[in-house]
Amino acid sequence: MWALAAKFILVAVATILYCFLVIVESAKLQTFAAEYGPFNETSYDIFEVIRPATISNGALQVTPDSASSDFEIGYRSGRILLKQRFKLWEEHASQPQLASFNTSFLFNVYRLSNDTAVEGLAFIIAPNLLLPPGSAGQFLGLTNTMEDTSDTNRYVAVELDAYEDYFDPDGNHVGIDVNNIKSIKTEYLDLHNITIAPIGMFKFYNLWVDYDGLNKVIDVYIAEQLEKNGSTPPKPGSPILSADLDLREHVNQYAYLGFSASTGTEGQLNSVLRWNLTVQHFSDSGKELDKWMKIMLGGGLVVLVLVFAVGFGYRYHKLRVAAPSSDLVGALKCLPATPREFKFKDLKKATSSFDEKNKLGQGGFGMVYRGMLVKENMEIAVKLLSRENIKGQHDFLSELTIINRLRHKHLVKLLGWCHKKGKLLLVYEYMPNGSLDKHLFIGPNKEPLEWNVRYKIISGVASALHYLHNEYDQKVVHRDLKASNIMLDSDFNAQLGDFGLARALDNGRTSCAEAEGVLGTLGYIAPECFLTGKATRQSDIYAFGAVLLEVVCGQRPGTRIAGFPFLVDWVWLLHRDGKLLEAVDQRLGDNYTIEEANRLLLLGLACSHPDAGERPRTQSILQIISGAMPVPNVPPFKPAFIWPAGGPMDMDSVITVSITTSDFV
Repeated sequence: MWALAAKFILVAVATILYCFLVIVESAKLQTFAAEYGPFNETSYDIFEVIRPATISNGALQVTPDSASSDFEIGYRSGRILLKQRFKLWEEHASQPQLASFNTSFLFNVYRLSNDTAVEGLAFIIAPNLLLPPGSAGQFLGLTNTMEDTSDTNRYVAVELDAYEDYFDPDGNHVGIDVNNIKSIKTEYLDLHNITIAPIGMFKFYNLWVDYDGLNKVIDVYIAEQLEKNGSTPPKPGSPILSADLDLREHVNQYAYLGFSASTGTEGQLNSVLRWNLTVQHFSDSGKELDKWMKIMLGGGLVVLVLVFAVGFGYRYHKLRVAAPSSDLVGALKCLPATPREFKFKDLKKATSSFDEKNKLGQGGFGMVYRGMLVKENMEIAVKLLSRENIKGQHDFLSELTIINRLRHKHLVKLLGWCHKKGKLLLVYEYMPNGSLDKHLFIGPNKEPLEWNVRYKIISGVASALHYLHNEYDQKVVHRDLKASNIMLDSDFNAQLGDFGLARALDNGRTSCAEAEGVLGTLGYIAPECFLTGKATRQSDIYAFGAVLLEVVCGQRPGTRIAGFPFLVDWVWLLHRDGKLLEAVDQRLGDNYTIEEANRLLLLGLACSHPDAGERPRTQSILQIISGAMPVPNVPPFKPAFIWPAGGPMDMDSVITVSITTSDFV
């Protein structure tokens, strides 16, 4: 019997291999060539415009155009990509295995504040038509804190950077980025008398990007165009930047081309006025070959299925009966404190078939939609997960188990789940007032968040953090506490969300080690984390201190102010000079309580102490906020960070939690 089965297997494998060879040999190179611009309303049919990007004034406004956008222009990111995707490489074709392309575009980067240029613009080869959440500021719309440096990014970009971040060579350069905002190669533009965003001037430049798929080389050229509507200047004789680059190692086989950009604390226009693109891409076989492929592949698979069905059917059935927990749905149903299983048809109806108008945001693992369960008169937020495997089924179930068991009035609550046709949906409470940062950083014509509301929010976040650190049985470390992860319900009560970076510590352990490096958001990351790569309850306290100052001052922690790179350094200076209350959000005027503001500012500094061992614990923080305990002594000068500090830290293993809830707004 087994000898006969082996013969059948060999025949089936031979059939499949032959089919495979026919398919790959049929691959052909095709040439796509197009010229775009000036841009108008019809351009929306060609481009995927990922808001807040727009098309206006004859240009692709990759970040909001102050003249036509309803969006805030500071600290935003956007993408505009061709809806058509291209097959850029063919692993087994007899033709050249890597596609080649040539592109050029006319761009303008204009600083709205004459003394400040912020971030910049990039040409990108992207894996999908999505914008990474949290990709504003230094991330240029390319990636975010969680995903930066990860090979799963699968993008290559040519950046035009007008701002010097801590990892940049200067504030005026061109660079080649590969799955990381830190460029693999850069060139100083000052050496070529080029300024991407000159003070008080509109400057127009043409950028050429040529990729040679045969030699695996990317070349970048740049030249100034003297007039916006003038003729394109000749392409320079030699590239300003060149690098060896095998796209197969860094981008998906099918990829999208276009632009991304971001702004920082100030607004900036990042515009593309014209775009020429020529791509030699691969094309799969035609209809006739496709028919034979299905016949041959199907025949081979049928043989294999029959053989293995006879030989292993009973054995497989026995294993299935013995281990029902291997099935994802069965495992979900067995979770402790079993969350509710929603019907897909009910969620589809609640979100109007996942209508675009109901989309609330885009999280790290999928889209989030607002929904209404009419029969229950309940609003919900539905996350449709886009990744079939989140760090493996075991880890996914572990993290979901933890989140499902978290119960606190200031934590976003998981209501249930749904599994349909291989797709997983998670259902959460809907937060009608969105995230805290949307109320702190508003336009000049809007009323600022009232002081008593700010104080209530801070108190709620402190209570939630105390629960995670001390009252939940596994002691969860959040690791990404910030204003954008603090949700607000209809009464502006704080609901701490986004457990995308959280970790649950085993009892008796105080920290978790990160193999992938430092995670979190700059400005909220404790200094010791850059050396240890570990998250602790003390690093959460540091982030809470950053949030405290952010709420009281109405400034982001990463704000450059009075010559200081971070908000905390400026506040510490005011404390030294006896002018601490000058840090209070000026938009409040005199509408705040002096004693409370002084208390929160000092508490914020105490939580931001460079020595982790000197930071207060959550129990003390709650008492300080309530006024039952005085603020600890805060030195007039910010202490220096000295390593090692705060004593030894445990490096034992932890349970991973990576479900994101920050976009349910």
